[in-house]
Amino acid sequence: ASAQFQLAVPVAVVFAPGSVPGDLPRPLPFRDVQEMEISVNLRTTVTSRYETVYRSTTAQEEAALEAATAGEADAALHPLQDASLGSLTMYVVPETSSLLPQGISVYVGKHRSALVRAEGGLAALRIRLQQLVQVMSFTAGSITAALSDRVPDGHLGPDARRHLKSSLGYEITFSLLNPDPKSHAVEWDIEDAVNRYVQPVLDKLSLVANFSVDSQILYYAVLGVTPRFDKESSSFFLSAHSLPHVINPVEARLGSSAASLYPVLNFLLYVPEHSHSPLYIQDKDGAPVSTNAFHSPRWGGIMVYNVEAPASPQASLPLRVDVDMVRVMEVFLAQLRLLFGLSREEMPPEFLLESPGNEGLADWELDRLLWAHTVENIATVSTTLTSLAQLLDKIGNIVIKDDVASEVYRAVAAAQNAMAELAAGHLHSAFQASKEAVTSSERAFFDPSLLHLLYFPDDQKFAIYIPLFLPMAVPILLSLAKIVREARQRKKEPTKMD
Repeated sequence: ASAQFQLAVPVAVVFAPGSVPGDLPRPLPFRDVQEMEISVNLRTTVTSRYETVYRSTTAQEEAALEAATAGEADAALHPLQDASLGSLTMYVVPETSSLLPQGISVYVGKHRSALVRAEGGLAALRIRLQQLVQVMSFTAGSITAALSDRVPDGHLGPDARRHLKSSLGYEITFSLLNPDPKSHAVEWDIEDAVNRYVQPVLDKLSLVANFSVDSQILYYAVLGVTPRFDKESSSFFLSAHSLPHVINPVEARLGSSAASLYPVLNFLLYVPEHSHSPLYIQDKDGAPVSTNAFHSPRWGGIMVYNVEAPASPQASLPLRVDVDMVRVMEVFLAQLRLLFGLSREEMPPEFLLESPGNEGLADWELDRLLWAHTVENIATVSTTLTSLAQLLDKIGNIVIKDDVASEVYRAVAAAQNAMAELAAGHLHSAFQASKEAVTSSERAFFDPSLLHLLYFPDDQKFAIYIPLFLPMAVPILLSLAKIVREARQRKKEPTKMD
């Protein structure tokens, strides 16, 4: 199905006193619209519209910009901004401003705003703002990755299929693997760690989807690959090319994805057995990986947690091991960000990004996720309904109930509404409408009244009934043939005359 997306990004460019370029085309305030085409394939086009308002600072904003540091200014400006999702505010500060550190010309805050140093005229500023808007909303790459099912192979970057597909919910499972409980008694305070480190991130992401978190400890669960022993360092190594083979045997023990409606993210902490300690992961060049962890796209991550050898060989086994959850959670949260496509992209050196702190992601990163997921949801609905229409065309005798038809109408209306809201620059309502459209289209596609007809097309019915009827049909056909033969015989015989 073809789709024409229009993504409108509302941007406010606010000039502090002493930062207004001399070559403005008209006096402040004024509006300006710039459009960019993102080509996905022949049938899908994406137009991004940057609707920019140029204005001067208000007295309150001016006061906020007199803070000592960029971080303080960002916090003070936050209540004064347009807080709607997907909107951006850029504050242009004078070239001599001490808010931005030496050598830094752009500061990206925690919320939906940035500070930009005024350098050169309007043309130079526009280039800088264009760069910045793409960092904070979406790039051609992030939209193409969201529409990856429609993109011809070879046109995608290597990371495009790494991110999780958009879903209404996700299940996160933390598993501690202890293959050698005789040697190691491993304790981890996973509940406290989840509450402290994971929950703030999931609270922020709750707008995107529903999350459920569970944990388990698996004993005698071993990796499917025997590590290589290195005499020099007297330690064991897992090479990069053997890592894919590690997952399958472990996954058989996890058992969580079988009963799940939603994608499952697995985070595994592996404490190597005594005979394979210490165990290190090597990258492609043979160097040890600093985090001693690796992640698998759309699946999750594994971290190897080495245990200190006992000081004396007579130490009683099993050794008690208390896992350092701070170190572990740092790695798992970094992997979680990667799986959601929130990893920080390569920035020009003069960009400074504020750390999102305890929440794990900045407001603009959440918006970035919503732009991509909204577009992906609309594309998914279009594909689902097209598949349903093709299917119903093939099955002539299918009866479509009213509730299935109404779900289809609801899905189409919600998808059209989402497209209209995107074009109007209302990201939040567009995302909500796209979620409704996905729910309705899936309800229609997987409706139980259609299912039994989908699985019994006519050729299957013949395949089932012919073996049943053939044994009965043979004697019937033979006796019919006999009756016909006898009738013919009777006709041939002349009637006897007395």
